[in-house]
Amino acid sequence: MDLQEYVNQFDSMTCIMSVEKKPNGYGKMRIEVGNKAYIDSFEKNSGNLIDMPFGKRFVPGQEYTAYIPKDLNFEHFIYSSAVLKKPMHAYIHPERFDVWFNIFSLPLDFEDPFKCYCTYTQELSTEMNTDSLQSLSAKTTADVLKTCIKLRSTKNFLKTMDEVMADIRNICKANYCCIMLTDFKARKCSLLSENAAPEIGRHTLADFLNDEFIDYAKSWLDIINGSTCLLIKNEQDKEDIKARHPAWYKSLRSANIERLALFPLKYNDDIIGFIWATNFALEETDHIKETLELSTYFIASEIANYQLLQKLEKLSSTDLLTEVKNRNAMNNRILKILSGRERVPNSYGIVFADLNNLKYVNDSEGHGAGDQLLKDGAEILKSTFENSEIYRAGGDEFLIIDMENTKETLSHKVETLRKKSDNPNKISFAVGFYYEENGGDIRKAMREADANMYNDKKAFYERHPECRNR
Repeated sequence: MDLQEYVNQFDSMTCIMSVEKKPNGYGKMRIEVGNKAYIDSFEKNSGNLIDMPFGKRFVPGQEYTAYIPKDLNFEHFIYSSAVLKKPMHAYIHPERFDVWFNIFSLPLDFEDPFKCYCTYTQELSTEMNTDSLQSLSAKTTADVLKTCIKLRSTKNFLKTMDEVMADIRNICKANYCCIMLTDFKARKCSLLSENAAPEIGRHTLADFLNDEFIDYAKSWLDIINGSTCLLIKNEQDKEDIKARHPAWYKSLRSANIERLALFPLKYNDDIIGFIWATNFALEETDHIKETLELSTYFIASEIANYQLLQKLEKLSSTDLLTEVKNRNAMNNRILKILSGRERVPNSYGIVFADLNNLKYVNDSEGHGAGDQLLKDGAEILKSTFENSEIYRAGGDEFLIIDMENTKETLSHKVETLRKKSDNPNKISFAVGFYYEENGGDIRKAMREADANMYNDKKAFYERHPECRNR
């Protein structure tokens, strides 16, 4: 067969790929020949949407890595078609290109003792083409549609995301599936949702998330290197990871991870997290890849919307100066308790803290100094009542609601606050404390704490009469 003559029959951008036959796997993958449309993509200003080889001229028979970075995902696609003789299709948006790829590959029955062959055809578009989705398998379409419907119709995002993780784990026939959110600028990562098979017992990513884990996540981007995902299916793939990132390879081995499907979650050109499944069913690899490549596009969009709503809610409920909760949040919290929409324990504590001398500082030193006094006071409250709800109830008044601590523990915290803020010339709080032990009305508890705070303020002026006229 004349490969060049064969590929020239294609109108779309097409090449012939070869895979070296090896006794235990596969060897080098080469781009043997390409038609005119494919070769044109290798030339600058060719009118194509991408510059495939980053400006290099196409040379027949070279390894594909001469033109694009090594990509285990791409190698799986070509191996499945050329060696396993499976027709392959993918509709993807790789990070390294700002276009959608509609990709088709067909095995070639070409006699060669050293190589297997397949065609590789790609169509490009700058926008998602919903018509292209129709060529996906009915099984994939149904699974993706199920995910989209759940996410778009939910009123409880976190609960629904847990359901989606369970669905995806079942699709993958995996033992574990999760979504981790990332903020590389702030060096933070957090667990959004996870689902584990019953037989593996308690298994939560949250136990491992620390400052070092974000470095692992950054390394994943280097390994994925602009592809849509990373697929680790066998020992050959793991040896590649071992060579590129020994520490991560060791971590995978210690966690008994034999197979991994890892997909970045991208929104508006930013990586917002990752989704992965471990020890998935090998026979489901192609379906997993096809389903998650498309599902992650919608999942990332819904996560971004959720994060935006969280930020807006925080802005509407946070005092921007002190970064504690504001009066609006306090009123909503109390209303939920009074209306029965939120249960509270029988025992809880209420603390009022009024910042002394704020008016004097504003008048004598300016509002900038007064603002700093409020911020310094809020920091003392946050360090003292770490696990409590702290609200700025008014100009110089703060409210603390504590549902966790015993009366003795909370009393100790109140005394600690008194000691930290016993400076009439700097930070000084008048403090009122009331502990409800019989499930009484929170309004009564607030009134009692408020009255105790005014008694404490009176005692403050008796101790420091020089502050009375400030």
